[in-house]
Amino acid sequence: MAARVIDGKQVAAAMRAEIKEEVAKLKQKGILPGLGVILVGDDPASRSYVTAKEKTCEEIGIYSDDNRLPAETSQKQLMALVEKMNKDPKIHGILVQLPLPKHLNEAEILLAIDPDKDVDGFHPMNVGRMVVGEKGFLPCTPHGVIQLLIRSGVTIEGANVVIVGRSNIVGKPLANMLIQKKPNRNATVTICHTRTKDLAHQTRQADIVIAAAGRPNTITVDMIKEAAVVIDVGVNRVEDATKKKGYRLVGDVDFERVKEKASFITPVPGGVGPMTITMLLYNTVESAKRAAGIETKG
Repeated sequence: MAARVIDGKQVAAAMRAEIKEEVAKLKQKGILPGLGVILVGDDPASRSYVTAKEKTCEEIGIYSDDNRLPAETSQKQLMALVEKMNKDPKIHGILVQLPLPKHLNEAEILLAIDPDKDVDGFHPMNVGRMVVGEKGFLPCTPHGVIQLLIRSGVTIEGANVVIVGRSNIVGKPLANMLIQKKPNRNATVTICHTRTKDLAHQTRQADIVIAAAGRPNTITVDMIKEAAVVIDVGVNRVEDATKKKGYRLVGDVDFERVKEKASFITPVPGGVGPMTITMLLYNTVESAKRAAGIETKG
């Protein structure tokens, strides 16, 4: 029996409707959640991502302060803008779109963001909070993966999870989140990577396989057990002369074959992707509530 395809757009739309309702309640109390966005340069992927964020903010009712800066912006100018946003009570979340132009020090910029406005969850303070299980902002893509699993009815507690990929943006934080002693966590997690011996042996033990390696066909049908749950975080461009742009987007999983053996699977595009922006806005609303002294979910 073919896998149930998890529709990330549908799950994201349901979450955005919940967030919109939350924003409406906050507005009645005189609170307007605000997101400050900084885009330096004109990277096409970053630009389309930021535009999508702005559009979603508008749909949900979140105030968006957009700053599009030229590529030659200096470190000092960028640091000054971040500091201005740190002090602005109308801004509850700050997003500096990565990657930054080569001459800028990314680590220094991220460190300059007030941890209580770090809605991307990349500040070392929030990474530390996540690891020890304290309240903070969870990184958007891994948190989105967990929401997809929960809202699709997948049991995480006690599950054997194999994550393929050890990036600071997906692999490491996702592993940390899944092992927490909390409801809808409590998984047994193995992280695999390019130096893992016999990757297929590891993935065949998994109830849930999460592919975040950034390489097409990393997970093939012989690498998963029957009825495994497969979450594909990868986004790769593959040349395709039949497409107008000359390429198509694929994940890290051989989707067509794996879906015949898995119980659940996410497509690319339309799986994990739509959840990332959704979780960013979720964090922004949580930040606004915390700033107003309203109890939050954690």
